[in-house]
Amino acid sequence: VQLQASGGGLVQAGGSLRLSCALSGRHFSSYAVHWFRQAPGKEREFVAQISRNGDSTYYRDSVKGRFTISRDNAEKMVYLQMNSLKPDDAAVYYCAAAPWSLRPHPGGMRYWGKGTQVTVSS
Repeated sequence: VQLQASGGGLVQAGGSLRLSCALSGRHFSSYAVHWFRQAPGKEREFVAQISRNGDSTYYRDSVKGRFTISRDNAEKMVYLQMNSLKPDDAAVYYCAAAPWSLRPHPGGMRYWGKGTQVTVSS
């Protein structure tokens, strides 16, 4: 499975961005897809997860109600719609694939894509 994140950029606080994760490989639809982020000097942290068929989602508390993860297996894409962005959301965002987990963490991911930078100005 290969993943490629895109869609990052510079946005003002309160603004919106949509990140995309392009999936490829024979078994991409067998995995849940996750978004993680890593800010300078901080550990990589979980942001959102979507099940392999898109019927279940899971978010870290700080993004609930602001971020929405979605999936289109026919188009081989996963999206992260980010609204009401805050300076604390600034980070490099990564998409990753792994089986569904109730406690997603970086060490549990099987495949990673390269990150995309999100910058939020205050």
